[in-house]
Amino acid sequence: MAAFEKGFDLWVTETRTKETKILAKLGAGGAGIQMSKDGKTLIVIKDGKLSKIDENGKIDPILVSGEMVLNPAAERAYILEHAWRQVADKFYDPKLHGIDWNMLYSNYKAFLPHVNNNYDFQDLLSEFLGELNASHTGGRYSPQAENGDETASLGLLFDETHTGKGLLVTEILQEGPFDKITTYLKPGFIIEKIDGIEITDDMDWTKLLNRKAGKNTLITFSDPETPTQLDEVVKPISFGAEGGLMYRRWISRMKSEVDRLSQGQIGYVHVQGMNDGSYRDVFDEVFGENYEKKALIVDTRFNGGGWLHDDLKTLLSGVRYLDFAPQGNRLKDGEPMGRWTKPSCVVMSEGNYSDAFIFPYVYKQAGIGKTLGKAVPGTGTAAWCETQIDPTML
Repeated sequence: MAAFEKGFDLWVTETRTKETKILAKLGAGGAGIQMSKDGKTLIVIKDGKLSKIDENGKIDPILVSGEMVLNPAAERAYILEHAWRQVADKFYDPKLHGIDWNMLYSNYKAFLPHVNNNYDFQDLLSEFLGELNASHTGGRYSPQAENGDETASLGLLFDETHTGKGLLVTEILQEGPFDKITTYLKPGFIIEKIDGIEITDDMDWTKLLNRKAGKNTLITFSDPETPTQLDEVVKPISFGAEGGLMYRRWISRMKSEVDRLSQGQIGYVHVQGMNDGSYRDVFDEVFGENYEKKALIVDTRFNGGGWLHDDLKTLLSGVRYLDFAPQGNRLKDGEPMGRWTKPSCVVMSEGNYSDAFIFPYVYKQAGIGKTLGKAVPGTGTAAWCETQIDPTML
């Protein structure tokens, strides 16, 4: 089972020829596999559904029929009690910040008869756990809709002060649907219709992009200086994908500003998250485009955390201990090669969270360099999350 193209698929390898090919195309977001006792059939669970696959790759669904009697009110009561017990057993401060946890449980439990949905229940949980006055606490409800609303994006920025019909384009995001050499759309043009529906000044035009991500969509626009309308077909992207484009736009601007102000002498890198992928990106940029810079700005603003503080501290605290001088000619390179040995500083903000609080703290305590920006809330808490018996609740 491996994910290569659009989810997990079942692959098979011929041991003699080493040829590997797809046995069954599953396209699953998540999958597990087990062999039947006779070794002739594979039992696969993909995205919560069972199937069996024979040696030829034929997929047959395994139909399961059953009933469950659910008492949502009793289930919510159990989850609240479970949270109460878990905190009492696991909270880092055995005195629970001095609060009367049992009294608070009794108090919030009294509201349960008046709660008949998980939207309200998540608020009840969050307020209850919020009494601890600690980070990483709260309840979260994630509705699971089979065909829920999902507004797509065009990868464009608009003039929000524009009045009248249509959308006034101010910028085309790089790598977005309109960032192509064949487009006639330019900043200053007005988008007048989406799939033939006119955009008026009294409508919520985003409804026209509902569930349109990845689908051919007709966009009608015009240059205000000419009466000619133009049509182009593009594939809108998801809101999350546009967020990625906006992030890269911001990073590009930060790099350009640092380069301009330092006249190319100082490097810039942003740590997006405290995880392996972000570390690899940071390492690549530090020892790639910034390798010959005289100093480095490490921006951690808006980082939501993870577990990377020690890796970053180690990376930025390198001390030159060996020079290379072949035939008496001293080179710029030396040891350590995989750690930054030149000056650095860390930029932070009130948007740092969790391990993104711990890293600036240990960086400053170790005396590696200066920390700049705004005060970071003390949210350096190692926490655990549990999906409840109701999988929509976290």
